[in-house]
Formats: sequence, C-alpha cells, structure tokens
Amino acid sequence: MSAKVTGKLATGRLTGGKVLAIALAGFGTVIAVNMLLAWKAVATFPGIETASSYQASQEFDRARAAQMALGWGVRADYGDGVLEIAITGPDGGPAEIASMAALVGWATSTRDDVTPEFTRKGAVYATPLRLEDGNWNIRLRAVAADGTAFFRRIPLPVRDGRS
Repeated sequence: MSAKVTGKLATGRLTGGKVLAIALAGFGTVIAVNMLLAWKAVATFPGIETASSYQASQEFDRARAAQMALGWGVRADYGDGVLEIAITGPDGGPAEIASMAALVGWATSTRDDVTPEFTRKGAVYATPLRLEDGNWNIRLRAVAADGTAFFRRIPLPVRDGRS
C-alpha cells in the first residue's frame, strides 16, 4: 500500500535558500518586535527626577527631618468623580497650610498629568476630577504656615470609579 501525496505543497522542495529565508523571517520578526517594545519603553519614560542626585542627597535628610517634625498625616480618597486629599496636623485637626498644589497622573506616564484647583473645607481639599480605573499617583506639594516644604507621593489605585 502506498499513498499518493497530491497538492501544491507536495510539489515544492525545501532547499537551503528557503530554510535561510524562513530563519531570517523568524529572527527578523523577533528583532523588530524587540526594537518596537524598547522604543515604546523609552518613549513613555517620564524622565529625570532630579538634575543632580548628589545635591539632592545633601538636602534630603534636612528636608525630611523638617517635614517629619510637622507631624502631618495625609490621606487621599476618590469616588463619585471627586478627589479628596485630607491633610491633618499632629492633633488630628486641619494642618496649618500656607499653600497646596497636587499633580495627579498615571503611575507610568506623564501624558495625562493634571494639576487641578482644590477647594478647602477644614482638613480636606477637594476637586472634581475624572479618573479612569488604574494606578494613579498624586504628587502633593504643600507649604506649612512656618514656610516648611512638604512633599508626598500618594499612590491612588482606582477600581470601579473608587479608590
């Protein structure tokens, strides 16, 4: 018993040139995809955090100690299209703040960053804001009544329109 193979695929021969073309196409695809992913990773990187890490390290401990001495507590909540940031003093009441600003953006990209205007009610700063589900960061910058700078990065995971 012998089976007869018919069809267009059965008529061609697999030659060294065809094997080379298959190998080059396979490796070329892998290399092209890797280059695309590397380009996307670099293009979406938010950039430099500080111009000089040495100078930043010299100021870090002093600024951290001054900030910790304030004794402030910070909490962020999101729901019903409103972002609320509560800043409390060591006694649990509203902190004495001269100014406050916050940059809200994705944890992995700066493309959609916004700096909304907040309205203060006691210890709570609120702003209407539309946040899609995902991992957000709030970069809080405040100045105490005595001039002490206060910085805090607050992770804000939003799921089903709530944090």
